Amino acid sequence: MTKQISGEQMVILPEGAQRVLGRDAMRINIAIGYAVANILKTTLGPKGMDKMLVSDLGDIVITNDGATILEEMNVDHPAAKLMVEIAKTQDKEVGDGTTTSVVLAGNLLRKAGELLDQNIHPTVIIKGYEIAAAKAEEVLNSISEEVSPEDKETLKKIALVAMGSKGIGSEEEKKKIAGIIADAVMLVSEKENGKYVVDLDLVKIEKKAGGHVLDTELVRGVVIDKEVVHSGMPKRVENAKILLIDAPLEIEKTETDAKIEITSPENMQAFLQQEEKMLKEMVDKIAATGANVVFCQKGIDDLVQHFLAKKGIMAVRRVKKSDMEKLSRATKGRVISTLEDLKAEDLGKAGLVHEKKVAGEAMVFVEKCEDPKSVTIFVRGGTEHVVSEVERAVVDARGAVASALEDGRYVYGGGSVEMEISKELNKYATEVGGREQLAIQAFAEALESIPKALAENAGMDVIDCIVSLRNKHAAGEKTAGVDVISGEVADIKQLGVLEPSRVKRQAIASATETARLILRIDDIISAKGTSGGGKGGSENETPPMDM
Repeated sequence: MTKQISGEQMVILPEGAQRVLGRDAMRINIAIGYAVANILKTTLGPKGMDKMLVSDLGDIVITNDGATILEEMNVDHPAAKLMVEIAKTQDKEVGDGTTTSVVLAGNLLRKAGELLDQNIHPTVIIKGYEIAAAKAEEVLNSISEEVSPEDKETLKKIALVAMGSKGIGSEEEKKKIAGIIADAVMLVSEKENGKYVVDLDLVKIEKKAGGHVLDTELVRGVVIDKEVVHSGMPKRVENAKILLIDAPLEIEKTETDAKIEITSPENMQAFLQQEEKMLKEMVDKIAATGANVVFCQKGIDDLVQHFLAKKGIMAVRRVKKSDMEKLSRATKGRVISTLEDLKAEDLGKAGLVHEKKVAGEAMVFVEKCEDPKSVTIFVRGGTEHVVSEVERAVVDARGAVASALEDGRYVYGGGSVEMEISKELNKYATEVGGREQLAIQAFAEALESIPKALAENAGMDVIDCIVSLRNKHAAGEKTAGVDVISGEVADIKQLGVLEPSRVKRQAIASATETARLILRIDDIISAKGTSGGGKGGSENETPPMDM
């Protein structure tokens, strides 16, 4: 790019660089953001459709999980990448509501575009959006209701709604899995300073294709995708006393290079006997504590395997560090680093440890643990694609239940929350006054995009639906929303469609921040060379905006 200064040409950017200025830059970013939101819009709600994503290598992913779609889509435009970030943040923070946050951000941008066309400055729009987001959170807190860990039915409903949009099977299957998730999250939750804390890593998800979705089960312990190391070992141990060790059960190698010279067969024999004796002592130490199951993070020598098998001790080697931690939490055992100070109280306990063939592969199940603080959801399904989608549904529902448990608050879904916040924001806009009120009203309209998308995906008349919802909310029916199953506007409270408050709060916060970030951009400078044989593009050219 070149500029004329006092008749002289001054080169600022390298040849091939491109630049888009002012309103053009804003319009491009807004169009891209809205386009990404439109891609995801059709996946929202239980009647949402799925996307099939095919990678360069031909791998197929079939899903309607917002975060997965955006990750697999491999978008190229920087504004689209910002939209992907929202979904990732939402997924990390609450595990659910990714589609909602992206659709909301896209509509906030579209509404901002309309205000820009009316010559309202971007900073005024941003300020209005920030005021609206703060008010939205206030309204959200006032309409949310409390939930306690004892209220298992409510937690099951929250899990059911989080899985609702995933096409993983019948109502019966979803209800069973929702119950499993609610149980799993409640088992690993801990009370700290009067509040519940849930470490989601302690709810392990292990999947295997085969069987049926209804075969998905909750294991009160840990499933390890390994097999027992020696054929002579027992494959089933009841009332297991479990040793967890992260050191190799082998002869230790010296730190520095060392040579041992053996000059006669007698020396060789003595050396081998000494080695065998050391390994046998290791096994004797383990057996002396009463341990009958060993999980080792490192390797186990062939001789040690033989001696363990002779003593009737089951052993599994090369167990992942994360699995060792989960085993420790589930069995109340301590992971030890050396056999020197091994004591009986270091051992963990489980009602049953057994090796089981699942879909032709051996896996070790540690179950029937007493008050386990780490559990496993063992996901099954007819094909790899089904199992993967069930896993995504379980991850979303796990995050939703944990969020509801930690916050202790939930709201009603079906677009009822968004409509109620929209109604309150429209009232609030007139109180604020000034140009900001136009941005607050735009924010309120953007929130209506969620019930609109739900109605559209259910094949309902969108205009009739929104008008009916506005009237009901204006008449004080706070829980009126879209019943996508019957295709009517109904009282969501009666239907029991519940969502954690945190999902909505995070979606509104992420969408507002991203809209603010994109609206502040008034210049796109791309240093990428064009494909036209190294020819430079002029500053008036619009760069190709591939998504």
